[in-house]
Amino acid sequence: MFRKTRIVYMGTPEFSVGPLDALMQSGFKVVGVVTVPDKPSGRGLKMNESAVKKYAVEKGLPLLQPEKLKDEQFLKDLAAWKADLFVVVGFRMLPEVVWSMPKLGTFNLHAALLPQYRGAAPINWAVINGENITGVTTFMIDKKIDTGGIILRTECHIEPTDTAGDVHDKLMELGSQLVLETVEGLVQKNVELRVQRSFIQGSELLKPAPKLTRELQHIDWNDTTRHIYNLIRGLSPFPCAFTELCHSERSEESVQLKIYFGEMRTDLHAEPGTVLSDGKTYLAIATEDGAIAITDLQLAGKKRMDVKSFLLGFRNPTSYVATQGTSKAEMAKAQPVEDE
Repeated sequence: MFRKTRIVYMGTPEFSVGPLDALMQSGFKVVGVVTVPDKPSGRGLKMNESAVKKYAVEKGLPLLQPEKLKDEQFLKDLAAWKADLFVVVGFRMLPEVVWSMPKLGTFNLHAALLPQYRGAAPINWAVINGENITGVTTFMIDKKIDTGGIILRTECHIEPTDTAGDVHDKLMELGSQLVLETVEGLVQKNVELRVQRSFIQGSELLKPAPKLTRELQHIDWNDTTRHIYNLIRGLSPFPCAFTELCHSERSEESVQLKIYFGEMRTDLHAEPGTVLSDGKTYLAIATEDGAIAITDLQLAGKKRMDVKSFLLGFRNPTSYVATQGTSKAEMAKAQPVEDE
């Protein structure tokens, strides 16, 4: 019965490919895919296609790439697919004229345990905040952002060394399964929506997941080792935390380093921002209460490498000092709030 349900899938990034593939592999009738328009990127401004578009083209699925979601032609083309259900994973905020179209409604897969981490970057912020549990949630779309009735939730453990990339991959797998269960439940009318407020315990505050900014990426070493370690993990492998090293005697000489991973060192101490190194095997930068030993990094304009390879070509690292970053102030802006 539910295999005949006509589904339109809306998504953009790599995360959205897993659930779409799961629907296809399970024999669901995906009648069309909506994704973002191609964008010019890189130095040659080559047109960049979304991960979902690449998958849809490969599978021969009908495709729409609207500039504007209220465009009359787009709405006409979307309605012509006669969908029973819209499934949204990693797409834009939909206007009511879109999400109210199918008879079974529109649901979204969110990469967090709603109502926690509403917003654009839930995977990153869960790691940045040092959580050890996150998950995926399916919910019906309504007029606000990420506030609709919850259909299903699945938990996922975050290991102490997991990066946002690791958590992304775990959640894509869990999310794919949850999308299948949600579609089946909605079609068979055997799911019960729960209001998000019912998942809040007592006076529990809600942590937001705002868009990632350049200010968040720029490491402020006047912070605890734990906070900086979690920030590096939460921004790895993309968009990546970075620091700027300035030569202590020749201030015009500076380099920018992307930091993909590091280790917490409680045995090293110096003024925050001080570079500590033996010039061969380790490169650490002092924090408020210790240091981060960088293990995986990338110098601007070079390729990603391990610290030993980096030190082979980077002379006198201790003659540099890290400049003042902005991450601590930016993290402070993402304060938990009470549910409205």
